[in-house]
Amino acid sequence: MPPYIWPSRVALLLASGALWASAQPAPAAKPLPRVWVLSTGGTIAGQGSSSTDLTNYRGGSLTGADLVRAVPEIAAIAQIKTEQIANVGSADITVAHWLQLANRINQILTDEPGTAGVVITHGTNTIEETAYFLNLTVKHDRPVVLVGSMRPASAISADGPLNLLNAVRTVLSPEARGKGVLVVLNDEIHAARDVSKTNTLRVETFRSQDLGFLGYADGDRVSFYRAPTRRHTVNSEFDVKGRTTLPQVEILYSYVEPSGVLLKALLASGAPGIVFAGSGAGLISSAEKVALQPAFAVPAQKRPVMVRSNRTGSGRVTARDEYDKLGIIPGDTLNPQKARILLMLALTKTRDVATLNRIFSTY
Repeated sequence: MPPYIWPSRVALLLASGALWASAQPAPAAKPLPRVWVLSTGGTIAGQGSSSTDLTNYRGGSLTGADLVRAVPEIAAIAQIKTEQIANVGSADITVAHWLQLANRINQILTDEPGTAGVVITHGTNTIEETAYFLNLTVKHDRPVVLVGSMRPASAISADGPLNLLNAVRTVLSPEARGKGVLVVLNDEIHAARDVSKTNTLRVETFRSQDLGFLGYADGDRVSFYRAPTRRHTVNSEFDVKGRTTLPQVEILYSYVEPSGVLLKALLASGAPGIVFAGSGAGLISSAEKVALQPAFAVPAQKRPVMVRSNRTGSGRVTARDEYDKLGIIPGDTLNPQKARILLMLALTKTRDVATLNRIFSTY
């Protein structure tokens, strides 16, 4: 019979250590960061009659909770809380929705310092307008990201699920903090001020024409390459707390040989503000100048504040003596719909032309 060989001291120590370790409770898992998803409807929540129905679907058919459940990968990176703000196509988004969103986001980020940020699901037709409004009225530097899709949730190759996952990933990126409100679609991250929808149907519709998008949401990581420099969010002077309406501002589109009827109607309506979607670098036609003459015959406080934007889709509208003398404000690189938003908010504070010029050169 072979002699019994005692286990080495090292083996005994290893064995006893393993037994001790197995008897200890496992360390508590670190809680996942919290992200709010506020839903407003749109194509991302749309459903059609079949998987190939890409045009006759009904937007706003699913809830935000439905959208989150459809992307189980989100649960691996964040705790999600959902809230339904509206469930409409984005053509039916209203100023009341904007005010509700701004105040709700400000409440969440004030009351819940542990919340990483907010994602808003939205239709693409007006997503750039909602994003820019929130860029001027959210009072925190934590990320707020708007996301939509060009194909309904029921479609084959729906783009909404990956867009939503990437929006949550962008909120969780430390680099997203302080960059203002963002729009994420098609793996690209855009600044609210610069982005526009440029195509009716293509998934690559969103472009930041002159200045470029900010970064990518790729499979390996979220990457930023530049940051907005215009004032926004925590540095904005605009506050909508307690507001239920905003001053009405209309947009007038320029074209060859306008009759002046629409401009005369706007002047007669008493609208506090008018944005011209002018030709070229924000030019106003001779017919429109003639229609404007009665407005300039009355005191400044009794006529609408006017801003020149352009219909080209890109480029600056700069100061020009003939318009500056009339107090018509150049809209810089803002497209007409965003110039309208800035003027609506500016009119809650002032009608002074010098101050308005400062605002349009700052935001």
